[in-house]
Amino acid sequence: MLKIVVCVSGGGTNLQAILDAIEKGTITNTQVLEVISNNPGAKALERARSRGIAAEVISPRRYPDREAFNEAFTDRLKALSPDLIVLAGFLVRIPPQMVAAFGGRIINIHPSLIPSFSGVGYYGLKVHEKVLERGVKVTGATVHFVNEGMDEGPVISQRAVYVEDGDTPEILQQRVMEQAEWILLPQAIDDIANDRICIIDNKVRRRT
Repeated sequence: MLKIVVCVSGGGTNLQAILDAIEKGTITNTQVLEVISNNPGAKALERARSRGIAAEVISPRRYPDREAFNEAFTDRLKALSPDLIVLAGFLVRIPPQMVAAFGGRIINIHPSLIPSFSGVGYYGLKVHEKVLERGVKVTGATVHFVNEGMDEGPVISQRAVYVEDGDTPEILQQRVMEQAEWILLPQAIDDIANDRICIIDNKVRRRT
């Protein structure tokens, strides 16, 4: 049984996709231990609690400096001891000590086709704003393992989504979630839970 902790910052639509997939059996051999948010007002916390899942807030604002937060955040994850940490719209940079402690056991969903529109400053709605500003015709989403860089870890999977005439950032964001994010993230978790993928020498390997 793969035990996961899901980290979120906002509405928790990717969290909902995970919970729904577990309920439907499209994610198997997986248990959500806890949901953690940096935002006390995150709707994702309500989504977790409504399913009887523990949910807590660990916010940088509650600590004197970022290093104190990094230590507390990492210590909490160590105490929970998950098999996998899932970043599902989590807008806080993962501390280097956490990456070291959970190497190859942290995954993230990013709303673009990495390496396009990724890295520092590219998160949430800002990604879709930049996609439209640039005028590209195809965007999408990427699930990747997390390393010390920003959106630089080995790619697990990607899914393309077409940009349509008349798109606003909000419309495009919704389409990317529906056509890519809510599909890719549950698939990746199920693959990891059933030992179909792993990371070796900083590369994703698939087992048949």
